[in-house]
Amino acid sequence: MLKLIDSLSYGNALRAASPLWKCGFAAILFLLAYVSQPPVQLLIVAWMLFWIIGHAKIPAVHGLLLLGGSCLFFLASLPALVLDLQMGSIALSEKGIASAGFLFCRMLACLSVMFFLILTTPFQQLLQVMAKLRIPSLVLELMLITYRFLFLFMDTAHDMYVAQKARGGHYGFKNKLNDMAILIVRLFVKTMHRYKGLSNGLISRGFTDEIRMAPYEAEPVTYRYRLETGIGLTILLLAECWLRWREYQ
Repeated sequence: MLKLIDSLSYGNALRAASPLWKCGFAAILFLLAYVSQPPVQLLIVAWMLFWIIGHAKIPAVHGLLLLGGSCLFFLASLPALVLDLQMGSIALSEKGIASAGFLFCRMLACLSVMFFLILTTPFQQLLQVMAKLRIPSLVLELMLITYRFLFLFMDTAHDMYVAQKARGGHYGFKNKLNDMAILIVRLFVKTMHRYKGLSNGLISRGFTDEIRMAPYEAEPVTYRYRLETGIGLTILLLAECWLRWREYQ
């Protein structure tokens, strides 16, 4: 999943757009998605899907799969929201169902905004934006190293799993548990060995306790995108104001 997100962020049609503009746009929409009413939140979801699939040219299968897969975590929490335990019996709670629906709309809107940002902006550009916002360099270096470490971890785990399967491992439930335990123990040792190799590589290339980030570069945002952003935000704000006004009437 992480490799898919990384490849999509580098291969989409909005990659060249200003990452600072995309971050600002996503921040405004995220705040609006958090405080708005469910109808406005659903409009935000539809709009973000249009940006992801229409403007960024990301395949609809990947976009919907990532969004739907993330919703599974919400489904796991549904029993605690909609079930009511009273006098030793379990029943559906109307208030819990209404609360679950409201939370689902909010979660879906916030997720769609976050996916718009991470699917259209490479991680390196996000670090450049954070550096421009005066985030401490130590924090950025830790994020960069951790991000790189995740790929090392996944590649090592995959190679070890394939090697075990090639030797007849992971056959039967008991053998799967035993082989998985061996994989986890050896995975940490092998990953740390590869991480030391990465550290030695940095030192051999003149690492001086500071990783230099690439300079911030971005193409200007096209007039079409700026116009669509302004019109869309205006419509969403007007819709939210109208819903609030109707609520207090």
